[in-house]
Order: sequence, then C-alpha cells, then structure tokens
Amino acid sequence: MKIAIDAMGGDHAPRSTVEGALAAAAQWPKAELLLVGRPEALNPLLGAGKPSNVTVVPAADVIEPDDEPVRAVRRKPEASMNVAARMVKEGAADAMISAGNTGALMTAGLLVLGRLKGIDRPGLTSLFPTTDGKGVLTLDLGANMDAKPEHLLQYALMGSMYRQKVHGLAKPKVGLLNVGTEAAKGNELSKAAFELLETAPIHFIGNVEARDVLSRSCDVLVCDGFSGNILLKAIEGAAETVFGLLKQELTSSLRSKLAAAVLRPNFRRVGKMMDYKVYNGAPLLGVNGLVVKSHGSSDATATMHAIRHTVAAIDNGLIPALAEEFGGK
Repeated sequence: MKIAIDAMGGDHAPRSTVEGALAAAAQWPKAELLLVGRPEALNPLLGAGKPSNVTVVPAADVIEPDDEPVRAVRRKPEASMNVAARMVKEGAADAMISAGNTGALMTAGLLVLGRLKGIDRPGLTSLFPTTDGKGVLTLDLGANMDAKPEHLLQYALMGSMYRQKVHGLAKPKVGLLNVGTEAAKGNELSKAAFELLETAPIHFIGNVEARDVLSRSCDVLVCDGFSGNILLKAIEGAAETVFGLLKQELTSSLRSKLAAAVLRPNFRRVGKMMDYKVYNGAPLLGVNGLVVKSHGSSDATATMHAIRHTVAAIDNGLIPALAEEFGGK
C-alpha cells in the first residue's frame, strides 16, 4: 500500500505533514508513505531515525494557496501536488493526500487522473461529526457550484457505496439537503433530484433539514456544491463560536473556573466528539483514482487521521468498487 502525500501543501506544511506521517507510519506499518516535496525542507524534519516505510519523493515546485487552479496545474508540472497525482496515475501510488489549494487539487484530479467512466462530475465529500460519534458523509462540498439532478443521483450512489465499503454500513440511509422534509419542498433542482433518488437502488429516506444533520438523521447527505460548502462553513463557524463563548464564560470568574475544573472530563468528551481532526480526510469521489483532501489548517493529528481514512479506503477497495459500479452505466 503506497500513499503519496503532498508534503508542501497546507497552512502548516511541511512540519505538520511530516509529523503526521511519522505518527501514521508507526500505527500502520503496512502503508508506505511517500512524502512528495522539496528534500531540503523535508529531510531535516525527518531526522536520522526515519522509519523504513517513509520515503521522500523530490518535487521542485509548490502550488500556492492563491494560485489560479487551472493555470497552476498546467504551468507547474513539477509541483508536489502534480507529482503526487501523476504517481497515482502511473501506478506508483495507490492514493494521494493533499492539504493544499482545493481548486488545484480538484483540477489535478480531473486533468491528471480523469473521471471514472459513468461519472459526469466528481464530488468532494467529508464526514461531518454527529452526536452519536458515527458521522454523516456529505457531498458535494464545493467541487462543483452548480449541479443537475443526475449529478446528485451520482453523489448519492457514490456516497452510499463509500459508507458501505469504508465504514461497514450495510444499508446506509441517504438524505437530500432541503429547506423542509416534505417531498414537494425546495427549488427545481431538489424536486427533480428527489424523484430520481426515490427510484434509485439506495435507502433513500427523503429530505433532511440542515438543523438535523449533526444528530445523524441520515448516513449520507446529498447536496449541490454551493449549498454543501455553505453548510460546511456554517457548521464550522457555529462550532468555533459556541466553544469560544463557552471558554470565555468558564474563565470569567473563580466560581466559573472551579465549575469548569469539575466538568473538564465532560467537556473533553464533547470536544473530542466534535473535533474535525478525527474526521479529516475528504475524498474526491468520481475521479479515476483515490484523491483525498486534507483540511488546509491540518496539524499533525489531523494529517494522521487523513492517512487513517485513506488506508481504510484502500483496504476496502473503494475505487475498484466505484469503477465496477459505474463502468457499465
């Protein structure tokens, strides 16, 4: 099992990427982690005790966060992200991970790897934290701002298979993000998509409102990229605001500090349950290879979990299963 990691992509790269890879190398010794980037930046961080399953693959350039995606992918062929994508294309790696420029990663996935046969538009997915700890897989989160009903149907099929293959759910519940639960609710896209999902070979439970997402009213949540990205940012912002206010209140007086000390184990459990780091690693479903997006602000822990999810996807044959499912369509 070989995983190419864009070691130069992300807000805290390359240190966070290297540290996360070292932690993952110890936990999953069967995985060969290929750190793609500038050797002069990576080797000092690895040190003399580099594990045998961690290798540096030279890449002379970097795609920056503010680079225009298509232009950067085409004009920087030796950028770490492009080199990692070519490794998957050529069979030198089974998957790639990057915390770099999201638009560039999606472009590299499409231009270098291409779409899976039968897929019109790949979708970016992620596992949202839920109150029961099992999460809800949501797609599309911004790979495509516009979508047709047929695209949402493909997202539902791919998401359902992902939860079966990677998370072991025999019959994942699929919901459609909407402004109400009634079948007739929503815009023209959601109404048309509802009709397609009703007859699809999935366990479709109907419309799901945004307020019910974190209570896991479904296992797979389907939406267009515009709505999905807004949902993602809204949940992240709400979580940061609530935890910030809670911290402020619990440190406002001696009495509050004493109460906080008593409740600290409870707060830690809640914090761990809702920690995005544990859920980090968003696969771009629909491209002809396993491409995983790590959060741009990932630290070593988040990077390690992105590798964990990638190992699980490879172990369970996600991409071959998707290719077989959609190849004849």
